[in-house]
Amino acid sequence: MIVVFIVGYLMIALEHSIHIDKAPTALIAGMVCWAAYSFYLYGAHGHDEAHHILLHGVTGEGGLMHHMFDIANILFFLLGAMTIVETIDEHQGFTLITDKIKTTNKVKLLWIIAILSFFFSALLDNLTTAIVMISLLRKLVGDKQTRWLFAGMVIIAANAGGAWSVIGDVTTTMLWVKGQLTDPTVIAIPSLIIPSFIALLVPLLILTFTLKGEAKRPKEEKGAQKKTFTTTRGEKLTLLILGIAGLLFVPIFKTVTHLPPFTGMMLSLGIIWAVTELMHKKKERDHKYHLSVISVLQKVDTSSVLFFLGILLAVAALQEVGHLKIMAEFLTETLQNNYAINIAIGFLSSIVDNVPLVAASQGMYSIASPEAVAAGTISPEFLPNGTFWEFLALCAGTGGSCLIIGSAAGVAVMGLEKIDFIWYMKKISLLAVVGYISGAATYILFFV
Repeated sequence: MIVVFIVGYLMIALEHSIHIDKAPTALIAGMVCWAAYSFYLYGAHGHDEAHHILLHGVTGEGGLMHHMFDIANILFFLLGAMTIVETIDEHQGFTLITDKIKTTNKVKLLWIIAILSFFFSALLDNLTTAIVMISLLRKLVGDKQTRWLFAGMVIIAANAGGAWSVIGDVTTTMLWVKGQLTDPTVIAIPSLIIPSFIALLVPLLILTFTLKGEAKRPKEEKGAQKKTFTTTRGEKLTLLILGIAGLLFVPIFKTVTHLPPFTGMMLSLGIIWAVTELMHKKKERDHKYHLSVISVLQKVDTSSVLFFLGILLAVAALQEVGHLKIMAEFLTETLQNNYAINIAIGFLSSIVDNVPLVAASQGMYSIASPEAVAAGTISPEFLPNGTFWEFLALCAGTGGSCLIIGSAAGVAVMGLEKIDFIWYMKKISLLAVVGYISGAATYILFFV
């Protein structure tokens, strides 16, 4: 299982070299790991006992059924969020913001793009934000090298912005869904906002003193065709406000009803879907279909959803067989400091992906109960909303920026802009590392 997992990860990291998308690799790794675990169980136990352990775990509180509930919760949440954002974009709602940017000064433009990415990421998510901001950059910056530099800062800003919001990064969502972070103020983890911003601010300040000149706008192609299906300003504004309100509604709905987060997301999607149907009911059939959620669903990045399914199942299999517990003991014995462990996880997330690392951490370390803390058997850092979980969200979110393959935002930008891995290491990685260390130090200084 370990060999399958490592080989799978190498193939995911080298997907552009081997020309195999990361989604099928993750699915194969996940399913083969569970198949290997099932062969082990059926060889070591009787049929009925092995079947029960496989589905429900040794204690009846784990197994494939338990993991699939948690994973499905995350995947439906992501699918709903991606559909809402894609619907806003299809109605050109984001242009109401992007059309306001007029400056060509590189430093001013960099600050605008970075700050927008930081806050967009908290409201939408870092992957979606990266896609939206790259689309914007193509309209604002014509020179490829300059645009790549801005794209690198988009990755840093989007990952930093996603770290302090429960809907901004898959890993923060995972910690929220599974109960490690249970008390966000609306969508924000208050103690993570300042450290996350510092992780962006330090690289921004460095570039402010080194970046000079004006950004050349791209030349408009002659004869370029405009979008056939346009929307009115009222429709753009309606979808922008309704979409963002729908995303902000999700944590409120969870707090009030105590239902899993995907239920609130699906409720928001249902409302937006119904509104768009009514909004376009009198339009021509082709126009109506193009702007409908049914059409949007065909454009949603389902390969990313399947990638998360495969990789989370692979991690779940390693957790079930006990490998993650061994890793936890190794990190604890070697580093002997929970904050050093989280910092190490952050750096590791830049080599692989932060999603499985956080999933592994959730399997390695248990949520503490007040009784266990009072008895002295576990540190209060592991209580719900404890400093271990908050620092894990920060490190896993911002550490992934150190390499371009370390986050969903980075992988998306790499694919869209065809940014070279080595170029990113030379131009962006050091900035990201300095920002990451600065953000982590800020959290330790102020909140530990």
